[in-house]
Amino acid sequence: MLASSTPNILIIVAALIVVASAFGVSIRRRKPSAESKPEATSMPAPTPSTLASSNVSEAGPASAAFEETTGDGSVDETLKPQAEVSATEAGAEVVDVGADEVPDVRERTAKTRGVFASAFAKMRGRSGITQDTWDDLEETLLKADIGIGLTTRLLEPLRASVKSGDIRTADELIDSLRSGMTAQLATTDRSLHLDAAEKPNVWLFVGVNGVGKTTTIGKIATAEVAKGATVLMAAGDTFRAAAAEQLQVWSERAGASFVRGAEGGDPASVIFDGIQSAASKNITLVLGDTAGRLQNKSNLMEELKKVRRVADKAPGTVNEVLLVIDATTGQNGLSQAREFASATDVTGVVLTKLDGSAKGGIVFAIETDLGIPVKLVGLGEGAHDLVAFNPSDYVSALFE
Repeated sequence: MLASSTPNILIIVAALIVVASAFGVSIRRRKPSAESKPEATSMPAPTPSTLASSNVSEAGPASAAFEETTGDGSVDETLKPQAEVSATEAGAEVVDVGADEVPDVRERTAKTRGVFASAFAKMRGRSGITQDTWDDLEETLLKADIGIGLTTRLLEPLRASVKSGDIRTADELIDSLRSGMTAQLATTDRSLHLDAAEKPNVWLFVGVNGVGKTTTIGKIATAEVAKGATVLMAAGDTFRAAAAEQLQVWSERAGASFVRGAEGGDPASVIFDGIQSAASKNITLVLGDTAGRLQNKSNLMEELKKVRRVADKAPGTVNEVLLVIDATTGQNGLSQAREFASATDVTGVVLTKLDGSAKGGIVFAIETDLGIPVKLVGLGEGAHDLVAFNPSDYVSALFE
């Protein structure tokens, strides 16, 4: 019996050996080798530098690759025509540019207007003009971030008029305040300077990270291209992750040319290369993004001074340096304006997110304290929600 069972036992043992061997081979095949194992700390390669246009006549044949040198004469990277670089490849977030209609200032400044409306309702509910009336007016102006200095200057002549009997009712007081606020903003040049005979024109954009600089540039490019201008966007904020990719998406949508440098590279070199490229292609306008944050405030300001010096040496003319400020930051925005104005000769302010703030009075503080005109205001997220600032319309929106 033992003899007869021996062959069966041997067959079973042999089968088990074969199965175990096959299982071991399978495990070895599935285990990645040290050579193929990805590095946990590896970073993606930088997106290639790009200088191209959605207009092939400006950028050259879409299939041709070429090289661009940095400001020091060294070759940056082999360029890929913009027509072949999609938003997905660039890793950029695609922003909904919204509808084409021009935004209603009154509708979009509801938060600031609400602060004034509440105070005016209380004033009209009283009999005559009392100390409570003055308290309400002062509190309202300060809540809107108009600032203590201008608030005092606005109310002093009104107090004198009430005392002399020229103003007797709350409605007359409100109308006089409206006229005084409008007069504060009436004589400022708010035009964006663009010289058709001088090419390229250069508009530099400065401001801290997070205020909407890159989006503002995209919206302005959209508007200028729609007017018939040729535009090049230079991605000089080389320190913020994805800043260049975001700007590239806007350039593709606007139909503008685009130039960028290596991540972490010299912002001044990118701006210089962009201006030179625009000059060689007879492009009208260069929109230059700049860094919003370095190691500390002093380093940032020195970097911006360098960008301005280098831009002045390039062909064309720098005729706008636009400071972008987030309206929701209120008096902090005024502090930013002081710092940037002292470093970069700011010619105008772009006030973003005005539709989301009850602190719209910062317009008055910037203009009266610093003498810098607010030229554009952002009233939404769409490509057409950046509009020229009209003081009369703005003040009227607050009082109606």
